[in-house]
Order: sequence, then structure tokens, then C-alpha cells
Amino acid sequence: MAKAYWISSYRSVKNPDALAAYAKLAAPALQAHGARFLARGMPAATRENGLNQRTVLIEFDSVQQAEAAYKSAGYAEALRALGDGADRDIRIIEAI
Repeated sequence: MAKAYWISSYRSVKNPDALAAYAKLAAPALQAHGARFLARGMPAATRENGLNQRTVLIEFDSVQQAEAAYKSAGYAEALRALGDGADRDIRIIEAI
């Protein structure tokens, strides 16, 4: 089974306090499903049409594991804490 990567790109953060509350709950909820945080923060560089926005890269053992993490009760709690505090793009992709 191929590994999977969860990529979160933050278009904007409207409420830093809500984002902090989300992060405090999201990390353990995702790690309970095997998440390994590989990178997070602002880009060191952007090229071509790249956007200078906060990005988080998380590795899972499979797409199914990443989807289970997203649908988990713990992550739902984190999403409630975030509310509309950030505009994000989340993608789960399978490794080649």
C-alpha cells in the first residue's frame, strides 16, 4: 500500500486564536491515526505561480488512514475549534 500525504495550504488566517486552539487539538487527533508531521510553516521560497502561504505536510501510511483521521471524532473537535478562523485548501494525495 502506498503512503499518502495530507497537504494543508492556508490562504488566510482570520483568527489566530482559533487556529492555535485547532492546532492544539488537531495534532494529537491526527497522530492517533498515524500522522507524521513532516513540514509546517511559511515557504522558504516560492517559484512560478507559488503562493507565499502557510503550508503543512503530513505523512500517513495510506490514503485510507488519512481519510480516517480526517473523519475522526477528535479531528471534528479540532475543526469546531477552528470554525471560520482560517481559509484553507486541504488535499490528500497518494504517493507514487
